[in-house]
Amino acid sequence: MLFKGKSSDKINEDQINLIKTAQRRVKQKKRLFFHLSLMFFGIISFLAVNLLFGFKEELIFFNYPWSFIASAIWILLFLIHTYNVFITNRFMGGNWEKEQIKKLVSKQELKIAKIKTEFEKEARIKAESQLFNEKNSSNCITLIAAASENNVIGNENKLIWHLPDDLKHFKELTKGHCVIMGRKTFESMPKALPNRTNIVITRRLDYIAKDAIVVNSIHEALERSINDKQPFIIGGGEIYNQSILLANRIELTRVHTDSSGDTYFPEIDYKLWEEVSRNERFKDDKHKFDFTFIRYNKK
Repeated sequence: MLFKGKSSDKINEDQINLIKTAQRRVKQKKRLFFHLSLMFFGIISFLAVNLLFGFKEELIFFNYPWSFIASAIWILLFLIHTYNVFITNRFMGGNWEKEQIKKLVSKQELKIAKIKTEFEKEARIKAESQLFNEKNSSNCITLIAAASENNVIGNENKLIWHLPDDLKHFKELTKGHCVIMGRKTFESMPKALPNRTNIVITRRLDYIAKDAIVVNSIHEALERSINDKQPFIIGGGEIYNQSILLANRIELTRVHTDSSGDTYFPEIDYKLWEEVSRNERFKDDKHKFDFTFIRYNKK
């Protein structure tokens, strides 16, 4: 099976180098095996010649026949060859280790730079959020969502369950208020939500939404809802992530099942949020799953 894409349509350089190193290693071991076989038959030949032709009495060095000396030298050369294969030029030798350390350091430096950038971004967002909350301290900015146990809230821009009581709960809470949402969430609805001020966030400057106010950022959306004492942020996942630090309250319907999907509600940091109320509901003919209405207030 072929995979498309720049990162998968060819073997990367590291893999090529690894293959070449492995091929060299195979050749080294083959040569060593050939040397061992040659030495084995060579030594037998030396001893046989020495025995058959009687060279033992004529050529003796250091009180040993010449065949013993030649065999000892050959064994010594074989040991040196073995040392070179398994020690000096082993598969993960010194040069290989240096290259890997260099790559590891380079990767760590990139990770540190990325973490630093993310930390600076998070610090900037927190500072902006704190400043915004100070300016709008009288407003109760509220995130409202229904999420599974594994925080899934949707799949392919569609709801993944039908819970009539949750819809009723949503309508009762948001009626008469501003509802802030992303473009995809707005487009997933048949029309703007009635009896509410619909505010749609999009990067598209030419976007037009019928019966809704179009803005280009979460801060702009909240500025437009400044006169609403409790504006509601209704999704989707990216908008929740952008606004959770700005929010004062979370109205979460926790659906007691694990679901698969492509849109998630952000993890709730219980150091920042405290549960203030809970209302459990159980599955029945109209509701496939147990679920719980939970309210969190920012500490």
